[in-house]
Amino acid sequence: MRTHTAAPALLMGIIVSLSLIASPVRAQSHEEIARPAGWDEYSHGNSTDPDYAVVFPQDEVNSITITISPENWQAMLDNMTELYGEFGTRRDGGGRQPMGEWPADVAPGQIAPGGQPPEGFAPPAMGKRPGGMGAGGMMGMGNTENPIWVPVDITFEGQTWTSVGIRFKGNSSLMSTWGSGTYKLPFKLDFDEFEDDYPEIENQRFYGFKQLSFSSNWSDSSLLREKVTADIFREAGVPAAQTAFYAVYVDYGEGPLYFGLYTAAEVVDDTVIHTQFADDSGNVYKPEGTGATFAAGTFNEESFDKETNAKANDYSDILALFDALHATTRTTDPEAWRSGLEAVFDVDGFLRWLAVNSVVQNWDTYGQMAHNYYLYTDPTTGLITWIPWDNNMALMDDRGGGDGDGADDIGGRDGFGRELALGLDSVSSDWPLIRYLMDDPLYHALYDRYVEETINGAFEPARMTAIYQALHDLIAPYVVGEGGEQPGYTNLSSADAFESALATLITHVNERYTAAQQYLESRATAQHMW
Repeated sequence: MRTHTAAPALLMGIIVSLSLIASPVRAQSHEEIARPAGWDEYSHGNSTDPDYAVVFPQDEVNSITITISPENWQAMLDNMTELYGEFGTRRDGGGRQPMGEWPADVAPGQIAPGGQPPEGFAPPAMGKRPGGMGAGGMMGMGNTENPIWVPVDITFEGQTWTSVGIRFKGNSSLMSTWGSGTYKLPFKLDFDEFEDDYPEIENQRFYGFKQLSFSSNWSDSSLLREKVTADIFREAGVPAAQTAFYAVYVDYGEGPLYFGLYTAAEVVDDTVIHTQFADDSGNVYKPEGTGATFAAGTFNEESFDKETNAKANDYSDILALFDALHATTRTTDPEAWRSGLEAVFDVDGFLRWLAVNSVVQNWDTYGQMAHNYYLYTDPTTGLITWIPWDNNMALMDDRGGGDGDGADDIGGRDGFGRELALGLDSVSSDWPLIRYLMDDPLYHALYDRYVEETINGAFEPARMTAIYQALHDLIAPYVVGEGGEQPGYTNLSSADAFESALATLITHVNERYTAAQQYLESRATAQHMW
């Protein structure tokens, strides 16, 4: 495979500039720039509709190879060191604690002698995050800057995409994996990120997809949670990204090395709004921080990162939701309050999400953490729609990886890292989208209806048991055994952890079914008494 450097880009820029000077009346057209060898309009061009069967197969594991120059690989590692400290050195609560280093004679990306991590090396504890709680339920990560983009080549099923942008991505998953000394880092691909530097790839796509996000399945010994939770949401009628499993190989000059099994997800502002909504021209927001709680008086533009239409700098749709949510009619005229809220917000869609999210238990999202969701203002309805994101902390009964005591949560164990009761009684007004809607009898009744639909449909135990088993069997050869993940490229503590995680998921879905039934019975009894 070819690895591009800055020199060809500079030469191409000079050629293009000279062409424009020689022909000032006519700029160079798209057709006059030769495409890279092997370019196929269906797989590489931007006129193809997203091909989900190829990019997101549901019954096989895709395999890709990322070829990066040694210089760019080192630049990525140096940038990570600047952002998060030395590789293999964990930050806890703002400090840094050494966790052991790879031997000096082992190059980055190589396995330690004997196939084992060096003495003193340890992976991050499952489900444990460094830092303390901040405003809006955010962890004190200490860094908000994204890692750098660099160009790479991508090979997939015998075809090559050149000069594709890649960068590491994530918050706690990225920092904790880097700090543990593991190279299985989450990343993002953008197939035309470098089109200005390489005009020959203008509007390059991957079977209709501009961007793809790759989760490392950090904190998830089953490696299934990211995919399965997104599937459950869509099955329940909640818009969510399509996902698929990928075996990822990286060649930074030493030949392809297996970096582990990843879960690829489509990016919301790329294809989710294009394929799951009638009109994809609306505003997409990725909220995070204090304002993302929607608590009264917390709005700030920084908390609502605009992924589309950013130049317009118009937040009137978000402000309208704040106004409707906190209108005084909520307590004086509930009917008018509901009418005002439903004029700007897809309340039904949010309640569907809330019911599914509460049943499956998702620790790293709204209600406990002010991030990991998108908002889309659908031009066809004018309503802001809720879209879940980043589900690796779902499907577990506590943040320790699903090893809680299994008690039902009718009474509830509230607080970050512990169960929120299905009735959500202890959620405070710091999370008004939950608290205010649950305080309204009509909305609470609708929420109960969606809880019942969830346990009898998308999250029904027999259905989920079959799904868990099938997916576990599908990915097992890429996770454990001779062809599986290796020390230095895995977040697993052991092969046994992967095997036992399947039983944990099956136990969890059955316990959640029982807990939801008991919750619904208690609600019915209480309403009868009223």
